[in-house]
Amino acid sequence: MSTHKLISVIVAVTTLGWGVQGLALQPETEPESAAQKLVEDNNQFAFNLYRQLAADEPGNLFFSPYSISTAFAMTYAGARNETARQMAEAMVFNLPDRQLHQAFEASTERIQEIQAGGEVELSVANALWPQQDYPFLETYLSLIEEHYGARVTALDYVSAAEAARQTINQWVEEQTRDRIQNLIPAGVLTPLTRMVLVNAIYFKGDWKLQFATEQTRDAPFYPTPEQTVQVPMMYQKAHFRYAALERLQLLELPYRGDQLSMLILLPKPEVELTQLEAEINAESIAAWHRQSRPREVNVFLPRFKTTSSLQLNQPLIAMGMRDAFNASKADFSGMDGRPDSLYISAVLHKAFIEVNEEGSEAAAATAVIVATRAVTEPPPEFRADRPFLFMIRENHSGAILFLGRLQAPSSQEE
Repeated sequence: MSTHKLISVIVAVTTLGWGVQGLALQPETEPESAAQKLVEDNNQFAFNLYRQLAADEPGNLFFSPYSISTAFAMTYAGARNETARQMAEAMVFNLPDRQLHQAFEASTERIQEIQAGGEVELSVANALWPQQDYPFLETYLSLIEEHYGARVTALDYVSAAEAARQTINQWVEEQTRDRIQNLIPAGVLTPLTRMVLVNAIYFKGDWKLQFATEQTRDAPFYPTPEQTVQVPMMYQKAHFRYAALERLQLLELPYRGDQLSMLILLPKPEVELTQLEAEINAESIAAWHRQSRPREVNVFLPRFKTTSSLQLNQPLIAMGMRDAFNASKADFSGMDGRPDSLYISAVLHKAFIEVNEEGSEAAAATAVIVATRAVTEPPPEFRADRPFLFMIRENHSGAILFLGRLQAPSSQEE
């Protein structure tokens, strides 16, 4: 049986120009503090975007805020003036420019350290696919190569857009172990496309304490109080970090190696999931987690698998990133030296997760496409038999790599 799988992909298709961000005069902080500040800001962006998506996306929801932030950091490196200001506000990029890119580089190095440990598979890859012979600024390309380790490969969108699409999709499939396929649908890339920026993240890990398959039984799950479905419910009794709070139960399931964990937030039966969604942010998660303690818990968790495909233009515009998507206002002159040539035409994200008795597997990819204008008590019971929120975090920093909502489990990919 395969272990849990998490995959997410984000693609942004844009008519875009790169410019200098408007935060360069902010005082700099120490590298370690900057890296932690980036984690906090990215986590806040994760919950801001989650609330935006949750209101419009019914059913299961899953995405990688880390992948989206990384792809947009590469895009933001070329934004200027008001376009840059709006992007920084929407993405919660509060660090000065140089430190922002250095902090993303440090976060990638941290992921590489976890991968090198061999306990789990965790990898991040970035790629830049510019239009061949288009005069992108060398300073911009060098910055992306230096801080994001992005592979730069020229393609021909003008006369071979479909072939370019297939090349990029194949790269995404390879980086996500074939879990994210057809990230960029037919027709998205056109002869006006000038660049596609892609981030892919892949995770696969076994639970530190695995669920025994013989303990899995069909059991009811309640998507709503009036609706019941039968699902394969995993079970184990073991010591985990756990908190019983006023409005929810919190459970932390570590992966082998103790560097990553799944954090599950289960509303109390009388609390609707939408109420919990309205309350979550980086501060509330940290506060709830601080109240958790290791103790023996009877854990009931559904086995499930789900895929989310998201178009992020409107959610990001609603979060304040207006000019970047406006062909007449976008300023990405940091890419090609021209303030009126490029804008973001589309942002696509695709994410996959599988959760079973052995562990988790997940992957995510983001692409930005640039185009021209055109304790002594009995063990508590954690029974996840109703909708809940979950996330996969890096334990040392608290960085949220994946975030999702399970409305109704399915053992089949959606």
